[in-house]
Amino acid sequence: MKVWLFVVTLAFLQGCDSGFSLGNPDPKPQCFAISQTRSSIQHLVVIIQENHTFDSYFANYCKAAPGSNPSCTNGPNCCETGPAQLSGTLPTPLTDAQNLAFDPNHMQACELQKINNGRMDQFVSGASLLSCSDERSFAYADEQTVSTYWNFARQYAIADHYFQPSAGASSQNDMYFARAQFVFLDDVFVPNAIGSTCYANGRRATFMGPTLGDLLSKCDVSWAFYAEGYQDALKNPFLCNRYPGGYAASDNPFQYYHAFVDNPRFQKDFGQFGVDINESRLPAVSFVKPLGIRSEHPVDGTITDGADFVQRVVDTVLNSQVYGQNTLVLVVYDEGGGFYDHISPPATSSVDGQAYGSRLPFFAIGYFAKSNEVSHVVLEHSSIVRFIEWNFLDGEPGQLATRDATVNNIGSLLDPLKTGIIVP
Repeated sequence: MKVWLFVVTLAFLQGCDSGFSLGNPDPKPQCFAISQTRSSIQHLVVIIQENHTFDSYFANYCKAAPGSNPSCTNGPNCCETGPAQLSGTLPTPLTDAQNLAFDPNHMQACELQKINNGRMDQFVSGASLLSCSDERSFAYADEQTVSTYWNFARQYAIADHYFQPSAGASSQNDMYFARAQFVFLDDVFVPNAIGSTCYANGRRATFMGPTLGDLLSKCDVSWAFYAEGYQDALKNPFLCNRYPGGYAASDNPFQYYHAFVDNPRFQKDFGQFGVDINESRLPAVSFVKPLGIRSEHPVDGTITDGADFVQRVVDTVLNSQVYGQNTLVLVVYDEGGGFYDHISPPATSSVDGQAYGSRLPFFAIGYFAKSNEVSHVVLEHSSIVRFIEWNFLDGEPGQLATRDATVNNIGSLLDPLKTGIIVP
């Protein structure tokens, strides 16, 4: 179950229901000719899952000793296993049943307590009055539970230093896909869009941008956000099918922005994704979001159901005769969900003053991905924005003048012999 926190801590958020602007209010991206890209990657599909750390899925996959900081990049011997115990506590086996049984606290205050200034030692016990610690937060999945993801790691590329861009809950971190910057705390706002009536207490908000969507639209680069359950919400906007079995408007960061709120050019039901592939109408950039029951979010669904959803999307893309050889698929988790991870996050961002959260699983999948690769380059959600700017927009990254100007690109996961160019 998602928890909503209604405390506004930043003065600039006052009055945001009528919209406000962050960064450059009128981005002027440089544009390639229509349908041209810098690399051979002509389409990008980003699948967004929820609330697990790298260690929760890969602690038992990786073989290097904790703290060894391996420099090699091929296979499980080149990433660190998780510690065998934490403060005398053994890890909880993270199974489908356990995922349904326990949802760690993942509000910003609690995540910061657990991380404890990078010591990563307050997940199972701590002196804080917040009472965020819980032994079940220290949890590792075995191969049976996450076999889909271990197979992706063997066949394609993973990153072992991809971090949650800011300590805090899902909506807060989803905004980095659109803005590459902190916008609001935790889940304090919901978009003033279809589905907002399903939130009993959320403060509705519409912002003015600019966003990645603005950059792409100004360059006539096609893009869309495919959300499972969206069509049902459109058909019955006042009949609320609540999360996790219904559409969650707050999981779509572009629904918070005036230019894209329920705009049918950009907001699509997931059922349309397969149709657009079959009819050769897949946008250049696509975001895919499942229902909560298939997002792997603790207590809302099983890991297996989420992995099956991801596998189906990957298969749909890679088995396409039109798109299979020209599309890169990225799988990313919105945030760590309060689960344990043993690697300290980077320093607080100088761009928005937000402390990074824990590591997340991140996969590059398809023809362009390196095989059995483990990238050690520090990455986060804004790195995806930077790649999109680099590949689809004819200009230097950083066109939003936010974290996209400072983070690393995702090139360490990609094969330059297949991309046709070295992706930075």
